[in-house]
Amino acid sequence: MPIYPALALLLGAVLAADERGMVVWVRRGTHVLSGVAGLAAVVVITILVFVRNLPTPGDIAGALTEHPAAYRLSLGHMEDLTMASFAYLRLPLAVAAVAFLVGCLGTARARRKWSFMAAAAMMVIFFHAARLALVVFDPFMSSRPLANALLASPPGKLIVNHHYYDFSSVFFYTNRSALLLNGRFNNLVYGSYAPTSAAVFIDDTQFEELWRRPERCYLVVDRPRLGRIRNLKIGGSTATLELDVVMASGGKFLLTNHPLTHRSANRHEPQQGG
Repeated sequence: MPIYPALALLLGAVLAADERGMVVWVRRGTHVLSGVAGLAAVVVITILVFVRNLPTPGDIAGALTEHPAAYRLSLGHMEDLTMASFAYLRLPLAVAAVAFLVGCLGTARARRKWSFMAAAAMMVIFFHAARLALVVFDPFMSSRPLANALLASPPGKLIVNHHYYDFSSVFFYTNRSALLLNGRFNNLVYGSYAPTSAAVFIDDTQFEELWRRPERCYLVVDRPRLGRIRNLKIGGSTATLELDVVMASGGKFLLTNHPLTHRSANRHEPQQGG
């Protein structure tokens, strides 16, 4: 998507060119574009056929896999996609298929001016498909539903598990600070041990002490680390922690240590073992 302005400028530059030699190369380029767009349309339509009857419970986060080793690479999250996850993307895929068909048919035999118009139309339609896909991925990419649930819940101390990066939108939308459970690593280590630094870092022992108090606490945690929190036992304690789910969205949970009088419509019990 960020390359769209550059592609639009290139199309405009070629459209304005009148050199005969360049026209030949443009014609060849449009044929290549037509073939690539046609192949992409076939792939997208094939995926749509395979996922046409797959169920889509919850949101797309439940159908994704995790490959942390690839996240340092560009487009590393593409490895998270599964065939089941494409079932949640039926509408974006259908719009993308229309875009590729427009690009394929419009650049196959049309004159130079109309082939450029077809390529531009393909980009515009595909841009809309990408926007629809972002809407589907919103629960996975953002923690705003958790923040809204927290704002609607009784006051309490907020605790964020692990690193604050994963739940930065909770801080943004609620405009409040939080304690970080085992979050002292990477760039947060620098200065965290200074006498004047904020006392926001807690370990498992401090967390369990806070969680068992009568004062209300909230914990934001993702599904992979939920099992560790569920089975946390410190100091010889045999009782597991009370984890009442306030909101579950996109593979992330907002938990509290004391049951609430109301329940969210999106409340789901976490699976055993996270």
